[in-house]
Amino acid sequence: MNTVLVVDDDSEIRDVIHVYLRNEGYRILEAVDGLEALDVLKSNSVQLVILDVMMPRMDGIKTCFKIRETSTIPIIMLSAKEEDIDKITGLTTGADDYVAKPFNPLELLARVKAQLRRQTFSAKEANDSLIRIQDLVIDKAKHSVTMNGIEISLTPREFSILQLLASSPGQVFSADKIYESVWNEPFGYSDNTVMVHIRNLREKIEDRPREPRYIKTVWGVGYKIEK
Repeated sequence: MNTVLVVDDDSEIRDVIHVYLRNEGYRILEAVDGLEALDVLKSNSVQLVILDVMMPRMDGIKTCFKIRETSTIPIIMLSAKEEDIDKITGLTTGADDYVAKPFNPLELLARVKAQLRRQTFSAKEANDSLIRIQDLVIDKAKHSVTMNGIEISLTPREFSILQLLASSPGQVFSADKIYESVWNEPFGYSDNTVMVHIRNLREKIEDRPREPRYIKTVWGVGYKIEK
């Protein structure tokens, strides 16, 4: 269940938003100003914030800045001011969307659903781009490899070999299959290019290259990575 934090000093507006979102199955938390909202975010898992601009103690603009210091959570800003400059100000604080008061609750509900769908897709996309093998993390999107959080510098060929093996843990890849997949050309039977690249990879990612944890040799067949 997604949790939405509604931040507005007007209790009637909070009540209206609460009813519409609750009827759609969302869990609702409320705050009357920015300071209270920040406290709620510290102690709760929240998937989206609806944030009024004009509030006492800490307004929506400052609150949005504070949230963005530590979080990329979707923020929809509400304001009674409709001038373009206010919209620009709201969005440049890091807000994801802007709705002017008075608003149609159904329109706001649609904006909430759109932001949560986008957030879910982005999270799935980010997760799909990662391959984790023990302490090794391969980020396909960023073309990077880290070991215990420390980045390891690989050549493009080394990265491609590692990604190929790690994408199918347990599967044995012959030298010719690796070569044809990474170099995109027919394998030269007597060529030891793959072996050299495997050796270099082991030097970079293995604590003891002669007793590898990651890239295993299956004698007479090829290479594999086990999770």
